[in-house]
Parts: sequence; C-alpha cells; structure tokens
Amino acid sequence: MKPSKLLCGVLAVLTALSLLTAAIAAPILCRPFYYAHIAPLGLEARTGLTESEIKTAFDEMLDYCLGAEEFSTGALHWSESGKSHFTDVRALFLLDLRVLGASLALLAAALLYARLSGRTPARPLGRGPGFWAGAGFGGVFLLVGALAALDFNRAFVAFHVLFFPGKDNWLFDPRTDQIINILPQELFRNCAILTLVLLITGCAVLILWDLRRGRRA
Repeated sequence: MKPSKLLCGVLAVLTALSLLTAAIAAPILCRPFYYAHIAPLGLEARTGLTESEIKTAFDEMLDYCLGAEEFSTGALHWSESGKSHFTDVRALFLLDLRVLGASLALLAAALLYARLSGRTPARPLGRGPGFWAGAGFGGVFLLVGALAALDFNRAFVAFHVLFFPGKDNWLFDPRTDQIINILPQELFRNCAILTLVLLITGCAVLILWDLRRGRRA
C-alpha cells in the first residue's frame, strides 16, 4: 500500500476534531451527570426547590439549548436578557454537535477511501495519525487544564469573554433569572474537569494504540 502524508494529516485532524467535540458533548448530553450534582451541591437547600422542580427546570433549559423551539425554565422566572444568553449557548452546543457528526462522517469516509484506493497514512518520524492527534491535543489541553486549575474564576470569565464577545448577558441576576441558582460555578468546574479527563484519556488511548501498532509493524 502506498503511504500518503496528506492522508496522515487528514486523519490526524479529523480524529482530533472528533475527540474534542465528543468530549465537549459528553457533559451536555449526559443529563444524569447534572442530576448527580443536586444532592452533593445542596441545591434543594440553596434554592428551596424540590429535586423534581430542579430537574424540570434544567431539562427544559437544556432542551432549548439542544434545539427545542420554546424556551422555558420550569417554575423559575427568566428574563429576555437571560434567554438571549441561552440562545447564544444553543448556537455553540448545536455547532459542537454538528462538527462532531461531520468529523465522524468524514473520518469514516477517509478510512474507506484509504481502503479502496490502496493508500495508507504515512508515519512521520515513525508515528501515525493517531499518535499525532493524541500528542498534539494532549499537550495543549494539559497546559490549558493546568492554567485553569490555578485560577478557575479567571478561566471562567476568560471563557465567556472569548466565546460571547462584547456581551454581558451571561452575568445573571438570580432574582430575575432564577435558573442560575441551580447552575452554580462548581457545576461548570466539574463539567470542565470531565471534558478534560475525557480528552486526556482519549489522547492517551490514541498514543498507546499507535505505539503498539508501530511495534507490531
């Protein structure tokens, strides 16, 4: 089979994109991850709401962020400013899911092309696309995670400034946008930790798989 540097690069990029978007999607799509925070974070005591009311408010908010037409937060009050922020969040969530679907589809197509054309990804410095995807992303996100761990509050603000430029509607007033009372910062910190753990684990798996494949070759 003929080695192809272009195929190696394409597979590395698509693998990295698939891993990144899947890790981001995990805490978004896994609602039990949120439910598991209700008791440990004492959300019922903090808000005076029942567990059922908290779940309903969260589910309706998340339904909107994942494409539902109507915005709602259960029994909790919300403002137009608060809704506009979740509209921005909705755009990011749906973009992530679309990129995940597209990158997986293109990855499958690239692998099929390689099989049918008799091409194989080149191995620069003796390493394949899985290694380069894992090593590149692993290094970047270990650095990002270390910086965020030093000052999560600053990282939290920086994230919002970066992804919601020129807007301050993410600064909720808990009296008018009561949904923020069931979305404490500890939750976002744990979502970030889960995403980072999944990314680093995925990168490690890719690197180890490539090293094992290289030894067999």
